[in-house]
Amino acid sequence: MSKDFIPAAKPIIGDEERAAVDAVLVSGMLAQGAEVASFEQEFSEVLLDGRAAVAVNSGTSGLHLGLLAAGIGPGDEVIVPSFTFAATANSVALTGATPVFADIEPDHYCLDAAAAEPLITERTKAIMPVHLYGHPANMDALGSLAAERGLALFEDAAQAHGAALHGKQVGTFGTFAMFSLYPTKNMTSGEGGMVSTGDHDVERRLRLLRNQGMERQYENELVGFNARMTNLHAAIGRVQLTKIGRWTEQRQANAAFLTSNLEGVGTPAVADGAIHVYHQYTIRVPENERDRFAAALKEEYRIGSGVYYPIPNHRLPSFSRPADLPVTEAAARQVLSLPVHPSLDQEDLDRIATAVNALAKAGA
Repeated sequence: MSKDFIPAAKPIIGDEERAAVDAVLVSGMLAQGAEVASFEQEFSEVLLDGRAAVAVNSGTSGLHLGLLAAGIGPGDEVIVPSFTFAATANSVALTGATPVFADIEPDHYCLDAAAAEPLITERTKAIMPVHLYGHPANMDALGSLAAERGLALFEDAAQAHGAALHGKQVGTFGTFAMFSLYPTKNMTSGEGGMVSTGDHDVERRLRLLRNQGMERQYENELVGFNARMTNLHAAIGRVQLTKIGRWTEQRQANAAFLTSNLEGVGTPAVADGAIHVYHQYTIRVPENERDRFAAALKEEYRIGSGVYYPIPNHRLPSFSRPADLPVTEAAARQVLSLPVHPSLDQEDLDRIATAVNALAKAGA
């Protein structure tokens, strides 16, 4: 049995990506240009059912600019899950608005509409769920709640490229959605983000905000940012976009194998009508066993894992908000993500399953 270390995540960069970058370098057109425009169009066609896509320099920039373009600002409140990466809440705070932390539902780790509803006040302007781990949030319930209460609906789709619910692609539900293109995501541009929107006014503001507030050079219409994506990054993203379909299928096959072969741990649930793209394959172990599991996987079996996320946002020093979020707190103590990336082979999968089952049995 191979003892090579199995990383928790692994960006896959091949000859095609290198050739695409080299072509941009040879062209001399390195900053935002034709490659970015092509990447936006292709991303729209492949992952957004034709909805507009605006490329930016990071996922966090995408959330920040999306919120600003949608009119969120000082005095507003946006309901978000606490069980997510800090960028979700950070982006709200960066607009001057207040993130209000709600609990998640226990099966899919996404924002719970029933937990969000009591948090709505006269200052609430929007609800922003996260499609965590690549599983779509319950957009039916959240969309109904937003419509009933006159709120906007946004999507943090950082981890959910290609996910869908009842045949509708993630990124096409809300006023805007953000996809991260960080190296560990299901596809990457090296660094970057993509914002989708079906609102022409929001799209135009996004394009202004990412480019110092100007559509034509030196005619600055509003105070903006330098959040542009480069042609270099877009060239990588365009190649990755041609591969994400088969990579997703491999992730799903790897996840199905683990779900069928793991014993003594909680495996990921998939909602009816949902397509899970398994950015993370997240199991649940008893909270007093989680650290032992992670350490033993690494030290005894040379298998990487990750805890996403050990500290809920509301307890981070940057926010430190009192909140009663029992489902979130339990998940933060129990979740452990295992490798399912497309570079795994059957020997790797067998090794992961054998290791987890042995550790679960030892802790029983």
